[in-house]
Amino acid sequence: MSKTACPLDCYDACQIDYVDGKIKPSKDHRTQGFLCAHLNHYEKENFLQTPSYMGKEITQEEALAKLIEILKTTEPSATLHYRGSGNFALMQGVSDHFFASFGATLTEGTLCDGAGEAGIINGRGSNKNMSMDEIYKSEVVIFWGRNPHTSSSHLLPSLKNKKIIVIDPVKTQIAKSADLHIQIKPHADLYLAMLLTRFAHINDICDEAFLEEFASEFEEYYELTQGIRIKATLAEIDVTLGEIGELLALVENKKVAIVCGVGIQKYQDGADVMRAIDAFGVALGLFAKEGCGIAYLGNSKEGISSPFYTQSKKISKVNTDFSAFETVFIQGANPLAQMPDTQRVQQSLSGVKNIIYFGLHENETSKAAHLVIPAKNFLYKNDIRTSYSHNALHIMPKQKETKIGISEYDLSALLCQTFDIPLQSEAAYLAHFQSFAKKTKENMYEISREALPYKNGFDTDDGEFIFLEEFEKVNLSDETLHLITPKSKTSLNSQFQREAYVYLHSALGFKEDSLVDISSVNGIITLKVRVNNDLREDCVLIYSGTPGVNVLTSSKHSLEGLCAIYQENRITLKEHS
Repeated sequence: MSKTACPLDCYDACQIDYVDGKIKPSKDHRTQGFLCAHLNHYEKENFLQTPSYMGKEITQEEALAKLIEILKTTEPSATLHYRGSGNFALMQGVSDHFFASFGATLTEGTLCDGAGEAGIINGRGSNKNMSMDEIYKSEVVIFWGRNPHTSSSHLLPSLKNKKIIVIDPVKTQIAKSADLHIQIKPHADLYLAMLLTRFAHINDICDEAFLEEFASEFEEYYELTQGIRIKATLAEIDVTLGEIGELLALVENKKVAIVCGVGIQKYQDGADVMRAIDAFGVALGLFAKEGCGIAYLGNSKEGISSPFYTQSKKISKVNTDFSAFETVFIQGANPLAQMPDTQRVQQSLSGVKNIIYFGLHENETSKAAHLVIPAKNFLYKNDIRTSYSHNALHIMPKQKETKIGISEYDLSALLCQTFDIPLQSEAAYLAHFQSFAKKTKENMYEISREALPYKNGFDTDDGEFIFLEEFEKVNLSDETLHLITPKSKTSLNSQFQREAYVYLHSALGFKEDSLVDISSVNGIITLKVRVNNDLREDCVLIYSGTPGVNVLTSSKHSLEGLCAIYQENRITLKEHS
């Protein structure tokens, strides 16, 4: 048996036992003896097997020679490296080292979580996550826009005997068994968070000692919350005073974990939304206490320095102008499906002379590429990874050999050697990353971080939390429909079994399996209907990864965090003719 770890871009970063050529779940306290559906069927997935150029299959040697030829005949300034930004294993960043040293342009920003992280950093000074280990110790868990059955399944066994509160526009599986479900209107989270803080103060359940030591400007923030008209706002966000009172009664004097999903910040003001939720946690004194905190996507590389050179010109990952480059090297990403405003992306890529795709799966982008180079999956290479939700550092040793594909390190080593760029050995880089962790038991390492983040104050200049001083009013009274794009149980980003439907409440009048035209200011798509009365009537749900969904989405950024704003879109529906 050999130990390794899940390579997928999700919260849990599970440990794996590789036994007799099969992936098995580890029984450590995080993986808890079971794997998600994606990993259970991982080796049955259709991975890219053969390189190709201009649609014709070629050998790996020919593909690598063609890549070198393309790079040698392209000015570095006309070369773009577009790499997926998820929490993949750390050695995948070695390609940044080559392209930055080569003189190419890299990307920055995120298609996922950047607005929320910006809000956390604005308030706390850093993005240190609440560990799963502390969620296990809580008495009350608030799932705010997070669906653990889909995206955090390894939390589920720990929820027994806890009070569960769900804040979500969808009556999710966890919401159906929760002690309280607030089926909030989309994009109303900032108002709810501010009202919760206001009523916590009115009901005298704030942690005054914590506020005095670490949040002395709370009174000024409370005055800001008083600018919200209670009756009108509650009607607008579709929340009642009774629900606010019930939530506060459930959390009073309890160990509370607020577990947030990325959907709450898929808006222009996403940073402010996350910051307001943080402020509610500060009011209750949920930081630096056992079993308490706010869990989002923590900075998985917190406290780890990169050994790779990445100083280069950078452009936005959200609205990249591919047409400005002669050669585009796309690694571990599918911009023709994942980037917002698909029609703009298609047009932008259509004028690129050399599109090179380096990845595991065939998808929209690989089909449009001129040169396709298969990558090795995690079983066939050495790597190491961190997690969004805990402090473990997982060693991922090669499990078996294959002649199919090439690893990120081996490809970068070839390119660095060709272009005379210094590169350390793979073993040296792996040792560098491992040096930031200490061994806890066999094959298990923990990164040296505070067990309880912010125990000695926040990472701001004076150690105090920085509250919002102003916010932009959101228009929630528009009668058009809200597009929401949660994660699916059957897919991850644009991998695995992707959805192909639009989900609508029966009150909208569309029949099961009927075709409907879905329009936004960015474009129109046609999908089959699935009727789902677990939705609000004003919501149009299309799962992230559904082919065509990003025809509808805007390529504008969040105001902070260089993040895509997939849910900042209003929708109209019409029966397809």
